Amino acid sequence: MFTPKRDTMHLRNKPVLWASFCLVLVLATFSWAQAQPGSQGQQDQQHVQPTPLPSDVDPSDPALPVWMRPVTPASPAKNTNTPPSATNVPSNQQQGQTGQVTKDKSGFLFKKDVEEVTLHATVLDQRQHLVTDLGQRNFVIYEDDQPQQITHFTREDIPVSIGIIVDNSGSMRDKRAAVTRAVVNLVKASNQQDEVFVVNFNDEPYLDQDFTNSVDLMHEALDRVDSRGGTALYDSVIASADHLAKGARREKKVLLVITDGEDNESRESLEQAIRSVQNDNGPTIYTIGILGSEGRERRAKRALEALSVQTGGVAFFPKNLNEVDEISQAVARDIRNQYSISYKPSNPQTNGGYRRVKVVANAPGYKDLQVRTRSGYFAGQQRASK
Repeated sequence: MFTPKRDTMHLRNKPVLWASFCLVLVLATFSWAQAQPGSQGQQDQQHVQPTPLPSDVDPSDPALPVWMRPVTPASPAKNTNTPPSATNVPSNQQQGQTGQVTKDKSGFLFKKDVEEVTLHATVLDQRQHLVTDLGQRNFVIYEDDQPQQITHFTREDIPVSIGIIVDNSGSMRDKRAAVTRAVVNLVKASNQQDEVFVVNFNDEPYLDQDFTNSVDLMHEALDRVDSRGGTALYDSVIASADHLAKGARREKKVLLVITDGEDNESRESLEQAIRSVQNDNGPTIYTIGILGSEGRERRAKRALEALSVQTGGVAFFPKNLNEVDEISQAVARDIRNQYSISYKPSNPQTNGGYRRVKVVANAPGYKDLQVRTRSGYFAGQQRASK
């Protein structure tokens, strides 16, 4: 959970807005119920006997007020609830797989069965260049060493939900300007329909900008420098992963972590941070470690590598601040050139447990292709989404 935001918290009126929304929803539901043919309100109305008119009043008189005219009994409503025809219900063949078809607000279609696992994979050749021209037949997925049947495959530049997590501890004061510039350039190089939130952390994480695609708002949040305190990296990753799971509107999710040192304030451990993102809809994590001497920062480097490798991301360690911007561009290219591959595990997810995952790619003209994706997940423990 994030620490309550500072005076800039732009969502502080959420409880009032939520209460107003609930009131409107209740009133709308009541009005709808009254309008239904079988509702209690109409049933009662059908049994109300009108008050007889005085004998000297002509019921056909045009001047008679509407409310005094006799009510003509309504004819029984015809039953229009006909069973859906086969042409109105998408079949598995129409969908291309067994499962549900959903569309996000950007118009992109996603096909996914509730039992499916979706992997976002980056493929590199021998020279570490991105390979983007492969097809489904070039991939084989293994779960716990057992080959799996691919149910859906695509390579599209789909919109992404991204969480930017930036170290705001005292040691980062002189590095924040370079970091802000790099992050803004990453966002500009990304899909225009991406949504991004910004978390600044020191001894606690702060949500300084919720989901937005406004570069100006992101820049303002990144400029909110309050460099002091320690480094609660693991707590910030856990809180950000939870925020992604509950608030993201995109199917694909990413966390970018930028720090210059070792965690020294978190209540949770590195293992708990990794565990928090190891579900079948967890984010890919990219880390940038602006570290000092190799000996003093060795543990910090191992932690950043573990967070990235386990989720299919990359850990970068620039030699100087000038390299941070170049790295941010590489992250943007990586995100936009991934394959999305879904499969339905032969071992049902309801059986639970941790599943090891491996993806292998082979294609004519390529040798020793390297596939980078998550190393595994905990089955049946997908985080709730909005």
